[in-house]
Amino acid sequence: MTQSTLSLPDGRQLELFISGPVDGMALIFHHGTPASRLPERAIEAAAHARGWRYVSASRPGYGASTRAPGRRVVDCVSDTAAILAALGVGACVVAGHSGGGPHALACAARLAGVRATLVIAGVAPFGLPDLDFLAGMGEDNHVEFGHARSGEAALRPYLEHERRGLLGVDAAGIVAAMGSLLPEVDRAVLDDEIGADMVAGFAEGLRQGVDGWLDDDLAFVQPWGFPLAAISAPVTLWQGGADLMVPYAHGEWLARAIPGVDAHLLPAEGHLSISSGQAEAMLDALARLARLARLA
Repeated sequence: MTQSTLSLPDGRQLELFISGPVDGMALIFHHGTPASRLPERAIEAAAHARGWRYVSASRPGYGASTRAPGRRVVDCVSDTAAILAALGVGACVVAGHSGGGPHALACAARLAGVRATLVIAGVAPFGLPDLDFLAGMGEDNHVEFGHARSGEAALRPYLEHERRGLLGVDAAGIVAAMGSLLPEVDRAVLDDEIGADMVAGFAEGLRQGVDGWLDDDLAFVQPWGFPLAAISAPVTLWQGGADLMVPYAHGEWLARAIPGVDAHLLPAEGHLSISSGQAEAMLDALARLARLARLA
């Protein structure tokens, strides 16, 4: 396991987490919102079981990764290319959970060398004529994205208040702080290990403030910077029907919009349960698509 800092061509710093065999296929993982470079352990373990290297970065503004004000979703592509260059690899697979989903799709559309992409409960674009973005989300998300639509001046104080409720809590504290976003199926998997991982991820990502969280939210309510029709790498999409953070309708919409997508819409799964319970199946699907892409 390695935790390090990468210097980018524009002078910014990007915090990295790397684990697994140095000669394994790189799985570049884009974390949720808010979160950090610290791994989702079920995904990390499944990657290692396949001989892959798990690589994640705290997006700009999270942890000690330098903020990039006004960043768009597509801007993650150049940062991911710099990570690959630092690793000395030209090919990878990419995954993203929740707020990391759009960033994984940006790489599927714009980053050379992506063999396959996994999207786990990824949020859909905002402002679509055939998708009510907020319908089915818990009340906390309605409030948060309402502030995001009003801009940084309205959003920042709200997130700073929420940050205080997420730092230094245990799993029970997470349920209390995020109650409207956690259906029973997600509360059931918030055991000591997953709860501790979430606590650590929040503490790592938000330790210097809310800039990363704020810039994620602002990017989500703006155009992503690329059309989904530009996606050329094969995509496997996984979405739960009980999800109150990213509703089922988002997965259904993405399943219609992503070219040639391998979609798994699972009515009984939530936002957290799908990642922990389906990790092996998701990486099996990702590996299969990567093998097919290599043969094509």
